[in-house]
Amino acid sequence: MEPIRVMVVDDSVVVRKIVTDVLSQDPAITVVGTAPNGRLAVTKLEQLKPDLVTMDIEMPDMNGIEAVRAIRGARNRVPIIMFSTLTERGASATLDALSAGANDYVTKPANVGSVGESMESVRQQLVPKIKALTGRPLTTGAPVPAAAPVVPRPPVARTRPRQEPAVLVIGSSTGGPEALTKVLPLLPAGLPVPVLLVQHMPPVFTRQFAQRLDRLCALEVVEAVAGSPLAPGTVHIAPGDFHLTVKNTGGLRRTALDQGPAENFCRPAVDVLFRSAVAAYDGAVLGVVLTGMGSDGRIGAGQIREAGGTVVAQDQATSVVWGMPGAVTQAGHADEVLPLGKVAEAITRLLPAARPSLAGARR
Repeated sequence: MEPIRVMVVDDSVVVRKIVTDVLSQDPAITVVGTAPNGRLAVTKLEQLKPDLVTMDIEMPDMNGIEAVRAIRGARNRVPIIMFSTLTERGASATLDALSAGANDYVTKPANVGSVGESMESVRQQLVPKIKALTGRPLTTGAPVPAAAPVVPRPPVARTRPRQEPAVLVIGSSTGGPEALTKVLPLLPAGLPVPVLLVQHMPPVFTRQFAQRLDRLCALEVVEAVAGSPLAPGTVHIAPGDFHLTVKNTGGLRRTALDQGPAENFCRPAVDVLFRSAVAAYDGAVLGVVLTGMGSDGRIGAGQIREAGGTVVAQDQATSVVWGMPGAVTQAGHADEVLPLGKVAEAITRLLPAARPSLAGARR
């Protein structure tokens, strides 16, 4: 298989060199060109024909968000990974870039003066995402063509009768921010259960993301804080770097946060949330696993079904990366495997009857 062709776009000479050096050390990747701003990147795209672009946000002449809009406006679907800073401004700009059509993001090294640390940070964050977005295996071995559709495995037999869900839990990662903006706004304000959500995101980003979703949705969307009672119609998003769980004290269920060990290399982790929801609601759980790299949520989805809950997974065709929902599906833990456009309908169908409300209406 030919190496993955990457174009690196950043106005910083130091960052361009760090990224280029890191990527060049991987035999599966080759850097075919660089650009110091978005305008040059757009003009070089047709000439270089990269398989993927890494894109800085703050650049002169044409910034990264404008460049993404220009690339998508030309109907070019090349995967784009944004380079962001862990700041309020950086988080907001990154979410704008994802809305404009970028596929994912990584955070810039905090100290580019320490070249060794910076290179390792870039390697750990960027290389797996490049391979996932271009359909390459993350480990060595015989490559599997990304376009080959996978036949979903039928769900395994239940050991306990299906229960009516009393809570909705959702997990997502790569491609999740845009997927969630297409699902949650279609749910009615009268949703009869509380919602807990893990989207793999760093601190600051989750607060900004919750605020954006809250403006789009009929539901109330908040970044989760510890000790909040779980009421119907409210979405609690796990804050970056904290696991989100449910605690049941005498029948009163509340949110809880902790910084326990990462699971599946993630904190927050979907498996942690799913496992705690099963325990707190005695299996009366509806789990939804959307697009994302890795396999976070696979074990938790199995626990939901074993306890009598129901699991919906996004299908391969509409996922940016079919890692998480694919892992759930191939393990036989998905009751339904659906395109993104049908997930909201499935949620409302599988939950108890909602109070009358206009889906997508503002509060």
